Amino acid sequence: MSMHLHHPSLSLNGKKRGRVKFRNADEARKARELDASWKELKKKWDVDLEEKRRSRAMKAEPLVYRLTGATDRAGTAHIPSVNTGGNATLAPAKVYTGTKVKGIATMHKSNAVPVFSDEEAIEISRMRRG
Repeated sequence: MSMHLHHPSLSLNGKKRGRVKFRNADEARKARELDASWKELKKKWDVDLEEKRRSRAMKAEPLVYRLTGATDRAGTAHIPSVNTGGNATLAPAKVYTGTKVKGIATMHKSNAVPVFSDEEAIEISRMRRG
């Protein structure tokens, strides 16, 4: 499916914001003053964001990819094993041993229904064909 068929809010390349419009000249003047004062504060405290990011990135140790920890259990010796003190055995299969249910019938598609009598079996077979 082409991207031109999608709504613009589903775009993957971000929002393109246009020029900021103010309600009146007084608000525009206040916004310019705030922007100028913010730039002065940054200049006063000597906060250059790009330089700060660059220096922090240079101080960080380089990323080294090692596959040994994921496949080697020797690196996980600090994790204790849980000892339950017994073996897990297979539970016996559950089998119906009563005499009430004669069988299982299919009422509609894959709807399994228990059959308790011969009359019920005949009714179910008529409903299925009807």
